[in-house]
Amino acid sequence: MLKVFCGYDPKEAIGFHVFCQSLIEQSSIDMQIIPLHGMQRDGTQSFTYSRFLVPEMCGFKGHAIYLDASDMLMLADIAELAELFDPSLSCQVVKHDYETKHSKKFIGSDYESENRSYPRKNWSSLILWNCEHFPNRILTTEYVSKQSGEHLHRFGWLDDSRIGELPSCWNVLVGEMDNTDTKIAHFTLGIPELSHYELCAYSDEWYDTKNRMLYGPMQRKEKRYA
Repeated sequence: MLKVFCGYDPKEAIGFHVFCQSLIEQSSIDMQIIPLHGMQRDGTQSFTYSRFLVPEMCGFKGHAIYLDASDMLMLADIAELAELFDPSLSCQVVKHDYETKHSKKFIGSDYESENRSYPRKNWSSLILWNCEHFPNRILTTEYVSKQSGEHLHRFGWLDDSRIGELPSCWNVLVGEMDNTDTKIAHFTLGIPELSHYELCAYSDEWYDTKNRMLYGPMQRKEKRYA
């Protein structure tokens, strides 16, 4: 059974549940959905670091997928993503190479913040983990707890040759890049629930999924912001 680890952010709780709805609706295979939640030592969400403990949580065996989840929407069958696992690699990610077009994110919310550009930004927001690949054996709780976020999110424990590249359609950054074959929409600037992003790309799909999650076959329409 495919293990899917999903980062949960309480600020975007509705986004997490909408993502899970889209994940389940699209999937043709059985999954174990595992939320990662809690607070870390520096006040960040636990999944900021615990995503790097996925190999250890899996007993350093098999494969697993990590996704940020709370600000994503699945538009394709996750079985297609699982088929891309390469046993010769330690992990696989979408290798974004961009400078953000937006100086702020989460605009209009209580948690509006600066949006900085930095190397390998958003690489770690979706990871295909080869949990049993030897270089990942270093990712113990003790090791991860001592490393900086920069080291971990830039995959500093790995040679670049061990980081595989996924097609960009599997992590399309809404508002930052265009893609005509989007399989995962990543609302990295803010989910459509925030009024500033209500009409962003893939917002119709997001709201349709939210309605099915809340009302099922009744298909009652959730009113948007005026």
